[in-house]
Amino acid sequence: MLALTSPVQTPFHRLPAGGKLAALAVFTFLLFQLDSPTALALALVAIAALHLPGGWPFAAHALCLLRPLWPFALVLVLWHLWTQDARGGAIVLLRLTAAVAAANLVTMTTRLSDMITVIERLAAPLARLGLPPRTLALAIALTIRFLPVLSDRLTRIAEAWRARSPRRPGWRILTPATLATLDDADQVAEALRARGGTG
Repeated sequence: MLALTSPVQTPFHRLPAGGKLAALAVFTFLLFQLDSPTALALALVAIAALHLPGGWPFAAHALCLLRPLWPFALVLVLWHLWTQDARGGAIVLLRLTAAVAAANLVTMTTRLSDMITVIERLAAPLARLGLPPRTLALAIALTIRFLPVLSDRLTRIAEAWRARSPRRPGWRILTPATLATLDDADQVAEALRARGGTG
């Protein structure tokens, strides 16, 4: 849970974490300035191409990380078909996929410790307000790491429900999803205590 960095080495693993996070911020900002499906499709192709140096195993893992997006994609497609706004739907879907793929690329090629160091430096001025930079950095880094894991866990629980029941899962999977999340959080807390805590 604490180590989601891909074991497949790529040129991006050697780049500084601060540079990658800054590039991700700029790329995401630019995505929201584009309002053309063609331009957004090219941005998505560019992100996909950046996965190629890692080979097929790296790219396949990146594709798996995009799997939790399919429910959102389905809702977007149905909504924009109903409103007869295919162009708007394509823009939102391409923008969402490109942004998540770029974030996953940074996550897969950046160690958690490096990410924490960068965020801690950025949060240093907040120490004057009584906010410990180390704790804040750890919380932000763990949130970034947990999101794809929790999305994948929710997808797996929904698939397990569909395999056992003809009814739609809906709110019924909230309890097992919550319990699984609490279990993951407990494991992470134990791992942090074993490593000396947040200090």
